[in-house]
Amino acid sequence: MTLDDALADLKRTADATKSAEMARYHKAERPYLGVANPVIDECTRNWRKTLDLDSRLRLAADLWDTNIHEARIAAAKLLTQARIRPNDSAAWELIQNWVPDFDAWAIADHASIAGQKRLVWDPTRLDAVELWTGSDHMWTRRAALVMTLPWTKNRDPKPDEIGQRERILGWAAAYVSDPDWFIQKAVAWWLRDLSKRDPNRTRAFIDAHGDQMKPFARKEATRLLG
Repeated sequence: MTLDDALADLKRTADATKSAEMARYHKAERPYLGVANPVIDECTRNWRKTLDLDSRLRLAADLWDTNIHEARIAAAKLLTQARIRPNDSAAWELIQNWVPDFDAWAIADHASIAGQKRLVWDPTRLDAVELWTGSDHMWTRRAALVMTLPWTKNRDPKPDEIGQRERILGWAAAYVSDPDWFIQKAVAWWLRDLSKRDPNRTRAFIDAHGDQMKPFARKEATRLLG
């Protein structure tokens, strides 16, 4: 499976009309093929069946470097799995290398889902993610919260998981005065998801920091609290 093979596979259902619609919607200057996400899912599932890890990493890197919207989504999907054997360090390194390229929510979110799997597999990688919170690049700062969303999902976290969650909430607390819409939205997203499992901790965060959040973000963060 070469890059040309993969692109030909993606282009089988390219749609010029949808491509133009996607370009207007995502507002990032790059090529769009007009290919639906289910098609990308099917392509990447088939590719993974034929590729060893090294080949998959090379293909993911090559797809990302095309800067084509669907190719970058496919690159992320190639690395989205709970276990990557024999060693997932190269996959995590590749995902980290992509973060500075984030410039639109869809690509950033798909790559962040791949990153979530690698962080859950090895939470010591939170040390690297914490450095992103001081970045001048808004999408890098946002990725620190989107990639750590799994820490909102455990109803009965172990002590070390509680510590990790509190660490991430500290990052969110530092973000509450950030005026950028996407950062405010990311804080709200993290808190809203946390409220499903730990409403009391979410309320405590809002009590401490809610007055610094934008009204829309505070409303979204508390939407499920009743």
